[in-house]
Amino acid sequence: MARPVRKWEQFPGRNRFFCDGRIMMARKMGIFYFTVTLIVGTTTLFFVFDCQFLAQRITPVIPVVGGVLFVFVMAALLRTSFSDPGVIPRATADEAADIERQIVPSNASSSPTYRPPPRTREVTVRGQPVKLKYCFTCKLFRPPRASHCSICDNCVDRFDHHCPWVGNCVGKRNYRYFYMFIVSLAFLCVFIFACVMTHLILLTKDDRQFLDAMKESPASVIEGVICFFSIWSILGLSGFHTYLVSSNQTTNEDIKGSFTGKRSEEAFNPYGQGNVVSNCLDVLCGPTYPSLIDRRGLVTVAEPAAAARGAADQADARPGRSYGAVRSGQPKGAPANQVVPLPDRKEVYVERGDF
Repeated sequence: MARPVRKWEQFPGRNRFFCDGRIMMARKMGIFYFTVTLIVGTTTLFFVFDCQFLAQRITPVIPVVGGVLFVFVMAALLRTSFSDPGVIPRATADEAADIERQIVPSNASSSPTYRPPPRTREVTVRGQPVKLKYCFTCKLFRPPRASHCSICDNCVDRFDHHCPWVGNCVGKRNYRYFYMFIVSLAFLCVFIFACVMTHLILLTKDDRQFLDAMKESPASVIEGVICFFSIWSILGLSGFHTYLVSSNQTTNEDIKGSFTGKRSEEAFNPYGQGNVVSNCLDVLCGPTYPSLIDRRGLVTVAEPAAAARGAADQADARPGRSYGAVRSGQPKGAPANQVVPLPDRKEVYVERGDF
């Protein structure tokens, strides 16, 4: 009997999966490993060479605070790195063909003066016109605020950016954890740097020169150098994303100037909630949306066949790329391995509040 094949094993994007599809990351993870090594290594040096001295000379609360910050930083980092950022399923062969029929009339090829229409659609969000762009890779019109990540080769809902430091895209489903990560990391860097400098200053009070104190605790010097050169970029990144959260924007939207009036004097952010507090609550405390891709679902016999039919039109087609199934849309009583076609994509995003 053949082994059941999970959908993550035939996922069309450039991602890596671990723990039978439970963990989803980008394919390039070298910088992520460097991030983990830098954080764990610096914190380990701090606990081994500084905490005992500071606990005896100042207060035993210092190791506790350092431990809490370290655990919070690592939890937020791993939650950001190991999760689905909000990948939008690619269109099935039938969905792609239906969209193509809507875009290109059947008599287009017979007309010598025919020009293909622009592959965009326009919707209105709170009175503001928003263009939905067609993705030639995923064969669908991307919903508002979504964009295609060229590194992971996926369309991501509320795409912010691809972050190599966390080894994943940052989107609708993991942005709040990314924000918690960079803010808590800023606190951890400031805390360790302050403790290291305090340690060295206290050593100089024992009738030692500052150079002698550095020689006595070289690990503290290493920690101080790492934190000093890291803290500026981390604080700047935390401040920038705090601005984005307070204005309910993404990095992608801010870089493009989507709501700054550069393209139109009447442009405004239709996703803003009216004030800073409401924007922060909406971004950081809003509902956690379920994943749209059923990574651990079983591949059925019909799926590879549908992918094979669409291979002629999609050069990068792979077996099992029929990914138009949503786990949350599984009807009651349906078999576990039955694939339910994705409902009209606009209806899905209307229900989720994107329109």
